[in-house]
Amino acid sequence: MFYDRQKLEEIEEQSLAPYGMHSKNSKGRVHPGGEPAYRTAFQRDRDRILHTTAFRRLEYKTQVFINYEGDYFRTRLTHTLEVAQIGRTIARALGGNEDLTESICLAHDLGHPAFGHSGEVVLNRLMKDHNGFDHNKQSVRIVTKLEERYPEFLGLNLTWEVREGMVKHESEYDISDATAYDPDLRGNLETQIANVADELAYTAHDLDDGLRSGMITPTQLEGIELWEILSETFNWSGPVLDDISRHRMIRRLVGIEVSDLVSATDARLKESGVASSLDIQKLSYNLLGHSEDMTRRNRELKDFLYTKLYRHPRVVRMAVKAERIISDLFQAYLEEPAILPVHIQTLVEKRSLERIACDYIAGMTDRYAVDEHRKLFDPFVKP
Repeated sequence: MFYDRQKLEEIEEQSLAPYGMHSKNSKGRVHPGGEPAYRTAFQRDRDRILHTTAFRRLEYKTQVFINYEGDYFRTRLTHTLEVAQIGRTIARALGGNEDLTESICLAHDLGHPAFGHSGEVVLNRLMKDHNGFDHNKQSVRIVTKLEERYPEFLGLNLTWEVREGMVKHESEYDISDATAYDPDLRGNLETQIANVADELAYTAHDLDDGLRSGMITPTQLEGIELWEILSETFNWSGPVLDDISRHRMIRRLVGIEVSDLVSATDARLKESGVASSLDIQKLSYNLLGHSEDMTRRNRELKDFLYTKLYRHPRVVRMAVKAERIISDLFQAYLEEPAILPVHIQTLVEKRSLERIACDYIAGMTDRYAVDEHRKLFDPFVKP
């Protein structure tokens, strides 16, 4: 049987909760056009995001460990995929729109520069007199202006809801600026799911990568309540943590986090009495969140990761290198724009030189930025 778009929208009508976002109710696209016969609007958005240059580049952009430190550590791409997987699980459990959730998750880090958060901090400092740099805003710029894949318009022409979800992406490290997207309304259910899935994913996989790298040891984790729960669950005691035990613990960590999140959120949904997606957006608080006990446990684990992993000498040294590389490239491009690729130089008429240089650097992978720096500053490397 051929499930056309109308049939798929009918399935949404039957399967989504009243407060889930139905694709047929989308506010649409900036440039209207016929929707495909066999995909919903949000499925189309997901597919457009997956085929972007920016999405492919995430494979070689830092999460915590720079790409050349090992093939098994998370990259910005694998982080994004894990966020999308967790987001879909939560959306299905709560009656949200999985396709909208997945689209927001897949797009939320498109604007991240090379070298992770270190790269973002440096670019923001370099652009402080030119409206700064924020990877959330850069992600939106990519899907609305920078990706050129269609003759009729710039960007991807995504639906309002996906763009709004990207704009209202928030986490402990990201604060949204939704000036042009109903700033008085908070994110809908699917946007809030993407936000919590992001935090849940990076907390779990950063712990996993930290243990795998040896930068974190099981002994250091003693006394951390979530770690004690995991150890007790599998009757594990240290100090040596083998790979299978580590995999089991991280899987279990994600499982208990998601279960707590779904249960706590379900209780809030019932208490709130919301009956539509707009009702959720009008609330004075976010519905998505953990129980008080899990929130406290997560705070303890996050504080530990910040101190022992994100501020580890290896990570800090790489941050210092990142600052040097990005700063050198930025200043070089401003002092002599002719060293920029010709197709980049032609954009100066449309944007400032500073923004052109920032966009170019933000699009670089770790490897490309390192190679470009060597070509410009090492006299023995061919330009």
